[in-house]
Amino acid sequence: MADGLLAGGGPESEAMAPERTGWAAEEERAPLEKGLFQDEDSCSDDSYHGKPGTSLQGFVPEGNTPFPEIFQTSQLLFYERFRAYQDYILADCKASEVREFTAEFLEKVLEPSGWRAVWHTNVFKVLVEVTDVDFSALKAVVRLAEPYLCESQVSTFTSECMKELLDLKEHRLPLQELWVVYDDSGVFDQTALAIEHVRFFYQNIWRSWDEEEEDEYDYFVRCVEPRLRLHYDILEDRVPSGLIVDYRNLLSQCEESYRKFLNLRSSLSNCNSDSEQENISMVEGLKLYSEMEQLKQKLKLIENPLLRYVFGYQKNSNIQAKGIRPSGQKVTHVVSSTMVTGLLRSLLRDRLCQEPYDEETEIQFHRDPLSAINACYEGDTVIVCPGHYVVHGTFSIADSIELEVIHRGKTTLENCVLQCETTGVTVRTSAEFLMKNSDLYGAKGAGIEIYPGSKCVLSDNGIHHCKEGILIKDFLDEHYDIPKISMVNNIIHNNEGYGVVLVKPTIFSDLQENAQDGIEESKAFKIQTSGEADAAERVDLEELIQCATGKMELYARSDLSEQVEGNCEIINELVAASTQKGQMKKKRLSELGITQADDNLMSQEMFVGIVGNQFKWNGKGSFGTFLF
Repeated sequence: MADGLLAGGGPESEAMAPERTGWAAEEERAPLEKGLFQDEDSCSDDSYHGKPGTSLQGFVPEGNTPFPEIFQTSQLLFYERFRAYQDYILADCKASEVREFTAEFLEKVLEPSGWRAVWHTNVFKVLVEVTDVDFSALKAVVRLAEPYLCESQVSTFTSECMKELLDLKEHRLPLQELWVVYDDSGVFDQTALAIEHVRFFYQNIWRSWDEEEEDEYDYFVRCVEPRLRLHYDILEDRVPSGLIVDYRNLLSQCEESYRKFLNLRSSLSNCNSDSEQENISMVEGLKLYSEMEQLKQKLKLIENPLLRYVFGYQKNSNIQAKGIRPSGQKVTHVVSSTMVTGLLRSLLRDRLCQEPYDEETEIQFHRDPLSAINACYEGDTVIVCPGHYVVHGTFSIADSIELEVIHRGKTTLENCVLQCETTGVTVRTSAEFLMKNSDLYGAKGAGIEIYPGSKCVLSDNGIHHCKEGILIKDFLDEHYDIPKISMVNNIIHNNEGYGVVLVKPTIFSDLQENAQDGIEESKAFKIQTSGEADAAERVDLEELIQCATGKMELYARSDLSEQVEGNCEIINELVAASTQKGQMKKKRLSELGITQADDNLMSQEMFVGIVGNQFKWNGKGSFGTFLF
């Protein structure tokens, strides 16, 4: 569905542009593999460094010509491309500096010669050999490889014709038109990946007018990230089809308007000043410029993840808010795949018949959340009981309703997009919540609130553009249990406040100074980190505190990155709070005359897995505390 959706011009607009719908679509999706842009932590395994050879896969292009295998690179995931552009290629460059930054990057990682590639256009494919690279022009100097291999839609491309074509091009070809021939030695892995990132960028991210936009802001934040996210949202069927059509049309119209604008500007430079023709052209130019600006603003609306669904809803959905039910009555909708006696009794006691209650309140039962939401009017309540529910595609909630997840249940979200208009996800006491490979954004408060006594597992998610990323509620009260939290490989970015914030009482700040005195007595807390070779190895509390205070280098390198600092800071603060809670409980037991506490009371392990999370562009930093 996404073939050619986010088209964009390359460094040069050539007659035979690379085909975007060919091999990239033929390649099978593969697991995330170790390559040029892998996290340093994941590369620390000695067993990996000891293995010679490639870490990439190869595949044979379809067709009648026996081309050699080429590197399989277009299956890269969103976060692989995100990290490559952000950390290695573009960094904080301006739009006018994109070519310069890209050339510098290629010069560091690209093999300058000695590799073969398939020159692939929308007309033909031919095997060539690279003899040199012009980094500043993003082009390779090539010659025809032996034996001559070519496949074309027309039969006239003989070796003589191809030589003539290469002569016309001075044997210089755009890098993004080259697909590197597979080599299992591992020598050309970086070359293949680097060219893939350049190819993807100029086909899907770059716009021909980008250099003329305001250059004061970070190009990656302003353009690359939202366009990259839109591309993958389309691939993963997260964008309404009508909105995709609108985006394609707007992009085509903007490209056409910009082409006309450039032609007109060029003709004006050749006109005599103050001529009638120049005055007419000036008016046309202003009109084209205004038209182009309006089209670009519409494109930005769709590219912005916070506005996309609102825009798509308004333009491509026939769903309208129903408003209040004609009778004025509010209905409670209960969703349950099966209804057993105990569950019904609990619902009646804890939710449906709480004092004071209205005997005339209507209750409707549904087998899935979607049917319940479709039956809702303004002010209705939907209660989702424990069960396994599958909702295909996307759905919109036009009316303001209340949606609950039963307490003490387990909720699993996988491959979901949560666009939060007001609140995010709340993990209540005794509830268990697992979110994996999902995207959450737009919450006016915290994206995820974690209450005491809950269990929260977050893996490979994006949490962004919220008031706060993740908020951990105060658990120091004697009646509260410590939450069990696991955060692995999440990207928490662009939140207004902190990436993660811990709420705790003001008195805790005074008591925390004495927390170190009880470290030897608090060995019960074990923290799982990825700093050791064995990722599951347990580190005791004292070692963890030393890690957080700089006394121990847990990650085997002198300068901790922002990612590691954020993870370690969160672990340190949670462990300190947990230690203080243990000391407070022990003191209370001592006052009651209990000198040896029961293990179940004193060894509440807070199994915290905080590993590989990235914290970027959060307004107040990666981690903070809120005192009350």
